[in-house]
Amino acid sequence: MIYCGIDWAEKTHDVALVDDSGQLLAKRHITDDAAGYQILKDLLTEYGDTEENPIPVAIETSRGLLVAVLRTGKRQVFAINPMAAARYRDRHSVSRKKSDLGDALVLANILRTDMHAHRPLPNDSDRARAITVLARAQQDVVWNRQQIANQLRSLLREYYPAALAAFSVWQNGLCRPEARELLKTAPTPSRAARLTRAQLAAALKRAGRQRGIEAETERLREAFRAEWAHQPPLVEEALGQQMLALLVQLNAACTAADDLAEAVEEAFPQHPDADILLSFPGLGVQLGARVLAEIGDDRTRFADARGLKAYAGSSPVTRASGKKSSITRRWVKNDRLNHAGYLWAFASLRASPGAMAHYRRRRDDHGDWHAAAQRNLFNRMLGQLFHCLKQRVLFDEATAFPTALAAAA
Repeated sequence: MIYCGIDWAEKTHDVALVDDSGQLLAKRHITDDAAGYQILKDLLTEYGDTEENPIPVAIETSRGLLVAVLRTGKRQVFAINPMAAARYRDRHSVSRKKSDLGDALVLANILRTDMHAHRPLPNDSDRARAITVLARAQQDVVWNRQQIANQLRSLLREYYPAALAAFSVWQNGLCRPEARELLKTAPTPSRAARLTRAQLAAALKRAGRQRGIEAETERLREAFRAEWAHQPPLVEEALGQQMLALLVQLNAACTAADDLAEAVEEAFPQHPDADILLSFPGLGVQLGARVLAEIGDDRTRFADARGLKAYAGSSPVTRASGKKSSITRRWVKNDRLNHAGYLWAFASLRASPGAMAHYRRRRDDHGDWHAAAQRNLFNRMLGQLFHCLKQRVLFDEATAFPTALAAAA
């Protein structure tokens, strides 16, 4: 059996091949381009790599063109956590020395000695991987949009409280098109106070508003013309310029989030698992796509539901030593799936009577706090999702929460 380890970098990669005894068979320094990838393929072929029996590869990343090239066919590619690789390095040397070739050799030896303890990259379909790219990008943009909105809100508190008061009644606040258009029209409270009804109405129309323009115009005019404290005029103008710079970033983030959301809306329903995911209460297209992006469609990825729950961080972990024992939540988990799980559990409370009953039972009978009760509900939902995906059946409320429905009846 031959094992391959690759220490990757931005422009070049180091490759090491070892046999069952740990003997170094070959080493190469390849470039990150088509020529380098061909050298790697030729090297693997030279040492017995075939389509039916490919040489397994260990590398410290799961992304990039090199990984895409390696994942063709039946080859198992293991993405080793860099922290785990560093711990393995200490097994071979205590002098703290480090080299790229040495790291590649360590990665190859990880597979030689402990391949059973590591998971290969899942064999997801191309459509699932495409949805993963879109869903993660959309999630990143939403987080970035919220971060910029928080910075803008903090800035407005310093000199423009009238805008915060005027926009507080709108859902999504500063991210609303009307709010962004009004801030662009009047970047300072002094300019906002001078806006006429016609100017306010025009700004609302430019933002896409079609109903209630007259009433909204009066409300905004009263808010902008109310008594507020002001910064000195020169300072106020400077803060207005700073606000406009942030507003450009917020507009770009909002546009990107909308565009990526449309891409997800188009791609996700085409996946075979979409109907099963959308049958669950609390899961819409965007949230369902995020869940699919993290669990993939390789049904062999998780041996059972417990593996999926541990991966999502919804199942508790026990820490025991001597006479001491404690049960806590998991800290090592897929953060994206965990975040989607809390949104899923929260949304399911109104969509599912059984989910609400389960949540109330965790709060009232077990004394869980809100976050713990939601995590327990997410844990249960994940188990049901694992079953439905494996059996190819839709979610059924009566099957999922039989006791709660019987009590309600």
